[in-house]
Amino acid sequence: MCSTAYELGAVRLEIRPLRPFKSSEEYLWAMKEDLAEWMNTLYGLKLTPETFLDSLDDGTILCRHANKVLEAARSEGRLASLKLPDRDVVYRSDVQRGTFQARDNVSNFIAFCRALNIKECLLFETEDLVMRKNERSFILCLLEVARRGARLGMLAPLLVQFEQEIDAELEQCDSDEEPPPPRPQIITNDLRSLHERVVDLLNRCTCPSQFPMIRVADGKYRIGDTKVLIFVRILRSHVMVRVGGGWDTLEHYLDKHDPCRCRSGHRTSTSAKLTMTPGKGGSPSMQVTYNRPPAPSYPYGSTSPLMSHRGLPHNNSLTDHDRDLTPSRISHCSDDSTSSSGGCGAPA
Repeated sequence: MCSTAYELGAVRLEIRPLRPFKSSEEYLWAMKEDLAEWMNTLYGLKLTPETFLDSLDDGTILCRHANKVLEAARSEGRLASLKLPDRDVVYRSDVQRGTFQARDNVSNFIAFCRALNIKECLLFETEDLVMRKNERSFILCLLEVARRGARLGMLAPLLVQFEQEIDAELEQCDSDEEPPPPRPQIITNDLRSLHERVVDLLNRCTCPSQFPMIRVADGKYRIGDTKVLIFVRILRSHVMVRVGGGWDTLEHYLDKHDPCRCRSGHRTSTSAKLTMTPGKGGSPSMQVTYNRPPAPSYPYGSTSPLMSHRGLPHNNSLTDHDRDLTPSRISHCSDDSTSSSGGCGAPA
C-alpha cells in the first residue's frame, strides 16, 4: 500500500496510530516516514520510521543506493560533469551491525556524498548513524542525496517532489508561461483540507492579536504585513512548511515565531533603582533595589514545578536568587540547531 504513494492520482494512505511528539521532534519523524517509504519503493523493502535507522546503520542499503545514483549518472552521461568516479562504491553486504565492517560501509557512503559535492554542513559522521549521535545530520544528508538523484531522473521522496513543485511555481511567477496543472491531492486519514488544518493550528494562538498568516493561494501564505511567503504542504499526517533550504512542521514553526507559544516573547523586564546615601566616614554607599514582578503563587502545601525537582523551599521562603530560577523567568523557546536553515536544508 505504501508504495502507491508515488503514483499519479489520489492515494489513500493507511491509518497509522498517533504518536506523541514534541514539536521540535515531529519534523524528523515526518522525514523518516517519507524516506522510509521512498526506500521501500526503490528497493522493495519494508522499512518503517521505527526501524529506519536500524535497517540502514550497517551501510549496506546506503552503498547500494550510492551505486544506483552512479548508474543513473552514467546513463545520463553526467559522470564527468558531476566529477563522479566511474567505479561503484565498494561495500560488504554480509556484515553485522556495529562491527568495523559496518562502519566501513557507512564511511564509504560518506565518501560518496563528498564526491557528490554535498555541503559540509549537510554531511554526517559514521558515529552519527551507527551510535545515533546525530540522527538529524544523517537524515538531512540522505534527503540531500535524494535531491541529487532526482536531478538525474531518479524517483524522489515526496518532500523533494514538493520542492520541485514549489520551485516550478516560483519560476512560473517570474515568467508569462501558463501555470502547470495542479497535482492530485494526496488523501490522508485526516479528511480536512490543507487550509483547514492551517487554521486549526493558528487558532491555538492566545495573543490579543492572532499571529498573522494570510492565505495568498492554496498552500501559499504571507506572514503579516511582510513580503515573506511560506509554502505549506500536507505530508501524510503532518502539515509541513518549507523554510530556508529544508522543511519544518508548521506547528514547530509557529512555536518559534508566535509570541504566545515562545515564552521569550513575553519576558518581563526587571527595573533597578540606584540609591546613594551618605555613609560612615563621609564616603557614600550605594544600594540597588530591584523591581521584579510578583512571583507566582501556588496552592497551600504545594511547590513550584521547578522546586519539585530541585528540592528547593516553598515559594513563600524564596530568596531573590531562587525567584530568578523559577519557571516564569526561564525561556522555553528552544534555539537548537534544528531551527537553523543556514542554506543547508534544515528548518529555520
